[in-house]
Amino acid sequence: MASRARVRAPELIGKGGWLNTGGNDLTLTDLRGRIVILDFWTFCCVNCLHVLDELRELEERHRDSVVIIGVHSPKFVHEADHQAVVDAVERYGVEHPVLDDPELATWKQYAVRAWPTLVVIDPEGYVVAQHAGEGHAHAIETLVEELIAEHGAKGTLRRGDGPYVPPEPVATDLRFPGKAVRLPGGTFLVSDTTRHQLLELAADGEEVLRRIGSGERGLGPDSFNEPQGLALLPDGTVAVADTVNHAVRVFDPATGTLETVAGTGKQWWQGSPTAGPAREVDLSSPWDLAWWQDRLWIAMAGVHQIWAYDPADGTVAVAAGTTNEGLVDGPAAEAWFAQPSGLAAAGDRLWIADSETSAVRWIERAADDAADGYVVRTAVGTGLFDFGHRDGAAEQALLQHPLGVTALPDGSVAVADTYNHALRRYDPASGEVTTLATDLREPSAAVLADDDIVVVESARHRLTRLRLPEEAVRVESVAHRTQRAATDIAPGTLRLDVVFQAPAGQKLDTRYGPSTRLLVSATPPELLADGAGAGKDLARDLVLADGVSEGVLHVSAMAASCDDAPDVEYPACHVHQQDWGVPVRITGDGTARLGLVLAGLDAE
Repeated sequence: MASRARVRAPELIGKGGWLNTGGNDLTLTDLRGRIVILDFWTFCCVNCLHVLDELRELEERHRDSVVIIGVHSPKFVHEADHQAVVDAVERYGVEHPVLDDPELATWKQYAVRAWPTLVVIDPEGYVVAQHAGEGHAHAIETLVEELIAEHGAKGTLRRGDGPYVPPEPVATDLRFPGKAVRLPGGTFLVSDTTRHQLLELAADGEEVLRRIGSGERGLGPDSFNEPQGLALLPDGTVAVADTVNHAVRVFDPATGTLETVAGTGKQWWQGSPTAGPAREVDLSSPWDLAWWQDRLWIAMAGVHQIWAYDPADGTVAVAAGTTNEGLVDGPAAEAWFAQPSGLAAAGDRLWIADSETSAVRWIERAADDAADGYVVRTAVGTGLFDFGHRDGAAEQALLQHPLGVTALPDGSVAVADTYNHALRRYDPASGEVTTLATDLREPSAAVLADDDIVVVESARHRLTRLRLPEEAVRVESVAHRTQRAATDIAPGTLRLDVVFQAPAGQKLDTRYGPSTRLLVSATPPELLADGAGAGKDLARDLVLADGVSEGVLHVSAMAASCDDAPDVEYPACHVHQQDWGVPVRITGDGTARLGLVLAGLDAE
């Protein structure tokens, strides 16, 4: 079968070196006899974080025969900073070796085109499968069991302890806090994300008054799983974005009780309900919350949408976004977001930190004031691949992966410009972006406290109080684009092939029609003369326009497969999906075919 083609795995190299190995470097020779799963990830990517969680159970079950290696391949400039990778490995509870590959050396050797990508290497050192995107844990589990049986029988499987060496724990009151809210009494409630708790701090932002939660991952009455956003509700309770639990909880500071009001604890997948009783609808990595227009609005980072919870009738529904990743304004139902991670209500606008497009955006009612007619607009930011630190007019200003927004009394918006380690400000009246403060370490949110602003310095594990400055800080202007090399393609017609091979023991689910979906667009849109749009086939001919020399192809693919069990009336089904943003350059000697692997191996 194609997934077992004999392709020797390239060596693992990365200028940043190894983490979680006790200082030891690893080679594929060291790992011979073990099943190796390479997880190509970058810590800005919520889909990569989903995969980390998908792999936890497999990692524990097969710890004596499987070694998972994280290969960290940065998108943003900040992610190439070694200390930032060290922080991310702890922040997200990564319990396997990680290779820091800031120059994308191993990424290129394995011809990876998307985050996340998983590559399976058998005990003899050959690549046997590749999967892009989420939803592949079941298929990989099946493949691992096959490989264990096959190589156990051949005598080529070597069992034993893996190379993972946990880092020494560090004692701090907070550990990678995410968001904060000021309670009516003047104290602060902070999401202590890595420790799966909430902390109430005194008005000085330092003294710990109490801890809420057991500190163990869970969805029980005394547990969280990497909580992030917090929002004060009109009745004095606090809504909590319980991110990895895919749930919204409500904490009552007066009684200490914790209740789940939205989400099932399961991650939303394509085809799942997008509206209904809140406790019966799946969510996907809710990252922040805001009370606005009598509803609780949810930055649903995991599916690039904004949802809203209505406590009056206990329902939840999509409010804006299509699930496609990118920056597209317009009617809320047609807008594209990219990992919205911060919300702030301010009068007739709901401000949004749209992290992957390094953008500040907002939602407001449409001019016709229809009952649910909202529109999405962009204040700062241009798309997925442009970022930096540049002040000035909003149309040319640059941010780098902002995670938080805070409405200021004068009508402007403070922006936690996370990967620039800065607090920025956007003024709608002047259309200008300025820098309020620098030398903050991965600020992820900020909250007003009288005449001060209190910043959540996530990577310094603390709250930092600043006096709102009257004048901006002057910084040197820098601009960046993602460092992934462009793919050279030939002019004319480009054959796009999304490779999907149903995993062993599964078949495409065609009971209700086609089980695959493909959506293609481009930046700039003029790059494609023909071939953009949605369709069912995973292969398509794209016609490149004359006069456009470079751009980005945006490809979103989905395939549904079910267990091939004729004797089972309702076999388990699995959704495989991935979005690619492929930088391309049109040259005379470029390729006429672009192959993207969703699952399996590309034979061409």
